[in-house]
Amino acid sequence: MMRIDLISAVPDVLRSPIEHSIIKRARDAGFVDIQIHDLRDYSTDKHRKVDDYPYGGGGGMVLSPQPVFDCIESLQGEHNYDEVVFPTPDAPAYEQQDAVNFSMKKNIIILCGHYKGVDQRIRDSLVTKEYSIGDYVLSGGELPALVMVDSIVRLIPGAIGDAQSALSDSFQEILLGAPVYTRPADFRGMNVPEILQSGDHKKVEQWKHEQAIEKTKKVRPDLYENFIQEQQNQEWQQ
Repeated sequence: MMRIDLISAVPDVLRSPIEHSIIKRARDAGFVDIQIHDLRDYSTDKHRKVDDYPYGGGGGMVLSPQPVFDCIESLQGEHNYDEVVFPTPDAPAYEQQDAVNFSMKKNIIILCGHYKGVDQRIRDSLVTKEYSIGDYVLSGGELPALVMVDSIVRLIPGAIGDAQSALSDSFQEILLGAPVYTRPADFRGMNVPEILQSGDHKKVEQWKHEQAIEKTKKVRPDLYENFIQEQQNQEWQQ
């Protein structure tokens, strides 16, 4: 079973999303154990304070090192963790391959920042991986942490009944996903492509691949260039 520990100064933000849908089913089935830790429980301040003013001035508050160090070191005393992850906008982009890599880990900690940020000594001494989910700023790291958890859990074997569904997701093979359709075949004059109704699995897969290429080229030219580069590398290796 994989274990994910989430550390937050506002833990209630994390609770509802992990109690529904695929994450809940994966937890109930014993594929993943997700634990939420209230950072304030580890504060030595009588008011359970976990932040303070930044040295050098500037607006906002900064998460203090004491409760974070105590919390993570307490967890590390009980379990061996593969990674301590910190979602933050000033980090490399979190991508599908990262989710794949994490899904094969045994135990990970995700530290949710809050306020203006966290004391740099936390990042220097405790954090092993940092990721951004986009070039924008949120109120805290809880939502990015939940994004990461969802992307990881759905890849754990058994978490999704139809494993092929996860394997065919966008980004699994660089390309975006092809268009998908369901019944009815004719809805208000808009028809499902005939190839998808043909029953010819080989032609269907070829159509999906071509559609994925065209969609990626149009919507994400950066990914398309990566795809072309990978194709060229494979041809060169052959």
